[in-house]
Amino acid sequence: MNPDIRELYQEVIIDHGRRPRNAGVLARPTHQKEGFNPVCGDKLTLYLDLQNKTIQDVKFDGCGCAISMASASLMTEWLKNKSLVAVNKQFEQFHKMLTDDTAVIDHDAMGKIAVLEGVKAYPMRVKCATLAWHTLMAALKHDNQTVTTE
Repeated sequence: MNPDIRELYQEVIIDHGRRPRNAGVLARPTHQKEGFNPVCGDKLTLYLDLQNKTIQDVKFDGCGCAISMASASLMTEWLKNKSLVAVNKQFEQFHKMLTDDTAVIDHDAMGKIAVLEGVKAYPMRVKCATLAWHTLMAALKHDNQTVTTE
């Protein structure tokens, strides 16, 4: 990772980790899901308001490491007013970005979320970064199980 990207990665993680966006609880979510990363101790609950196949609002509540909280914060910023089609595509790109060294990633389409590619340099932290995303996908499927990274 080049020094400029590493510095940006660190700045974004620190900023969103300390001041997460969309933290809190939605009064009347249409979808809700809990997620847990036992390796790091990250816990979160994701709340979605889905209307006409578009995410109108999203919030999360929880605690965890800076990477986990920053990833949830960045994800929730991106999710607002996105269609389910766009959400599924972004999830696939995000997952590939962190787990597939051969994947071609459209960093422009990823937006600020692309900065989380720096997590790939720390394999034990990938689960921290992906927890919110796996929780999102389970919430959209109305999966009854708590999401776990194990």
